Amino acid sequence: MILTAAYLLAIFFELLFVIGFTIYTIFLIYSNLKGSPYVPTKGKEADLILKEANLVKNSLFFDLGCGNGQIVRKAVSQYKVKGVGVDINPLLLLIASTITKLRHLKNIKYKQENILDTDISKADTVYLFLMPRLIEKLVPKLERELKKEALVISHGFKINGWEKYLRKTIDNKPFPTYFYRRKIRL
Repeated sequence: MILTAAYLLAIFFELLFVIGFTIYTIFLIYSNLKGSPYVPTKGKEADLILKEANLVKNSLFFDLGCGNGQIVRKAVSQYKVKGVGVDINPLLLLIASTITKLRHLKNIKYKQENILDTDISKADTVYLFLMPRLIEKLVPKLERELKKEALVISHGFKINGWEKYLRKTIDNKPFPTYFYRRKIRL
């Protein structure tokens, strides 16, 4: 009797794992089809990137394609900025929101929407770790909506056509990071 219960319990948890893994995989495929796969920035890289960004307390930090929210959480907790994480994947946003609540972090909002539809006009800093084809689609929006002195951090890929705005590069392996600002802050 106990052996049967243990066997049924093992089958239940195995089934639960398979269902969870399947749902997770479906959402990853969905994210990939919509623009970029979920690839988190490594912790030490994230620390260096945020340090080099010289974030200003209470400024507004956007992470477009935030995934599990790691970057925006680090920015808020370490540099006391206000953060907005945007992603199209509801499962990753659920994870991001849960971790944020467990860590009792304030000043972070998460939005489930297409980053091409997100209002970024008030952003002081925008962080991107996106595929080049999605960055290319995003450039007109960045040029139209962002304040000229806003900092755009592109991890992994250059922003084509923005060479004249490039202010700094970090040569991380395997992904370099590019810092752009259209107008120098005084």
